[in-house]
Amino acid sequence: MINCIIQRERDADSALNHQLGVHFAELARFSSLKQAEMSSLYRRLRPEINRVLQSVACGEFGRRSEESSVASTHHITSSIKATAWNLERGLHLSGIIDVLKHDPALKETDVLMLTELDYGMARTDNRQVARDIAEALGLNYAFAPCYLALNKGSGLESEVEGENTQALHGNALMSPHPLRRVHTITLPNGKDKMKGNEKRLGSQRAVVADVEHSHTTFRAVSLHLDAHSSQQHRYRQMRIVLDHLEKLRPALPVLIGGDWNTSTYNSRRAFYSIAGYVRRVAMGVGNVIKNHYPHPDRWFERKLFRELEQRGYGYRELNETGIGTLHYDINDVAVYRNMSEWVPEWCFWFIQWALKNNGGRCSLKLDWFAGRGINPDSQRPPRVVPHLRGAHAVLSDHDPIILHFNVEQREGGIA
Repeated sequence: MINCIIQRERDADSALNHQLGVHFAELARFSSLKQAEMSSLYRRLRPEINRVLQSVACGEFGRRSEESSVASTHHITSSIKATAWNLERGLHLSGIIDVLKHDPALKETDVLMLTELDYGMARTDNRQVARDIAEALGLNYAFAPCYLALNKGSGLESEVEGENTQALHGNALMSPHPLRRVHTITLPNGKDKMKGNEKRLGSQRAVVADVEHSHTTFRAVSLHLDAHSSQQHRYRQMRIVLDHLEKLRPALPVLIGGDWNTSTYNSRRAFYSIAGYVRRVAMGVGNVIKNHYPHPDRWFERKLFRELEQRGYGYRELNETGIGTLHYDINDVAVYRNMSEWVPEWCFWFIQWALKNNGGRCSLKLDWFAGRGINPDSQRPPRVVPHLRGAHAVLSDHDPIILHFNVEQREGGIA
């Protein structure tokens, strides 16, 4: 279902502004979404909650349609460049903007598919992360909130100073080229977001837009699949996206990119994750780290990837094979705090023991591109961009992925 309120004025984010914050503490007392929905408070606030969570903020800091035929020098190339990156809230925003502007691998991107961006969260200084990036880089943008956060977050985030203002968190598309027919696809939750310490209202939303590149038009989708979900649920979410894309007209080449959380795990509940980890230890830690975590399409998440190929979407040639995009370190304090909120303490000893021969670390391949009517540039293969650091810290817990591609030109679009 799509319900969008789109504004393109200088204050585009005003579509997302609200006065719900005074009710956060009371809403956060509910232990489940069902319990909240039965309350008179939620019923009274529901229209405004829905309005905010079904809005999209669009701003134009890049070229407009009348300027799109006049491409700047760096866009006169033989292929189009896409970057997908989970920004981990935008915690290190100045460093993120700097690398997107100056890093040789990331700069001058034709479309940015960004996931996990805050708007009005204390943990990111209540900044408008999507807007700040777009304005700094001179890009058009579309930001869709997924969640209204009723508290400051999980783990160390809960201890930051200050209070949330707009308390929104979501996904975005950005491009120096015009973004047309912007809308979202609402995805079902893999678990009740009101259960546990981090309480949120809403669900993941994919952001869709037609990118009017100076050479062609293609459809871009910024997609974040649920982390706390099962392999079956992520497959179901992907099917919803693909079903929706099938119905869109005109038919265009499509590029989907983002964090698909293909961890190989059923993480819907802590028990399932623990049982899954025990199974992987039994399979051989070295075997799983080498053959499954970087290749989730081989076995644990194969249903999702087979669905893509059956629908005519390629992914094998659009990604750097076997290279992880999230690097788990059991010794990382933030990782420990986040996990300790939902798994027992003894699990950390077990994980440390299992990973002892790998320095307490392993890498997962969570971030992907898939495309239909999309051909990779053979001269510039897809890649993961590792080890991006700012002045004081790693910029995100995910590495960005990049793809140079051309679109198939067929009369009447693609079938």
